[in-house]
Amino acid sequence: MDKESLFAAQFSKLKKSERYETIQEACGSASTEQELGEPSGTSKPRPVSKSGVSNAILVSPKQRGNPLLKSITNFPWEYDESIIPDYVMGRTTCALFLSLRYHTLKPDYIAERLKLLGKLYDLRVLLVQIDQKDPHHALKHLTRICLLADLTLMLAWSAEEAGRIIETYKIFQNKPPDMIMEKQETDPHLKLVNALTSVRSVNKTDATNLLSTFGSLKNIIRAPENSLALCPGFGAHKASKLYKALHQPFLKSGQTIRPRTGIAKFLKS
Repeated sequence: MDKESLFAAQFSKLKKSERYETIQEACGSASTEQELGEPSGTSKPRPVSKSGVSNAILVSPKQRGNPLLKSITNFPWEYDESIIPDYVMGRTTCALFLSLRYHTLKPDYIAERLKLLGKLYDLRVLLVQIDQKDPHHALKHLTRICLLADLTLMLAWSAEEAGRIIETYKIFQNKPPDMIMEKQETDPHLKLVNALTSVRSVNKTDATNLLSTFGSLKNIIRAPENSLALCPGFGAHKASKLYKALHQPFLKSGQTIRPRTGIAKFLKS
């Protein structure tokens, strides 16, 4: 079964769940009133800045006192009582802000906000600030909600990062999709450099020195740790980090380890 078929099968199960019916009813009840009398495929006019500043980010008064507002410095912003979401970054783009800690205390809060939002806006972002040590269970729940309610889930680990995300959506509000798509490297040398720099503490200069010294990725993997430490600008600490990353098993301890799970053993085969 290919990936598309597998996703379709899993999503069909999700659509039959009780959570799906709840979210759909919440969105549908609000959108019926909001879009009544409008032709199919059209959207309601979006709110415009009251001050006449067309590039201003509109902020709901509910967000008064949110520290992320201090990080919005590249665009003007103003409070607007008429908007339903927390932030409006463009005529078709909005965001709801949610603290993970607050979601744990009030898990029904986001469902109530979605009921009010309905199906307004084409791009709807759920901006979640991670402020708990173990966020995985809550994020799994929020991911389901985003799939069912047509939301884009964005995570921030600080108020500053959350503010930058809001600004980024504002910057790209009128840009084509290919402007923010990841650029794929085609040069084999650059691919090797990117692969080596994925190891923590190894930068591009280190990667270039490694390839110049050992000649190939195969030789880097087969080199002993003390030889890696002799590479210009490397040292014992980086050599230890790289050697461990290249030779540790892919599986966690306690699981059944299959033969040839390390990169070195893979190359020998």
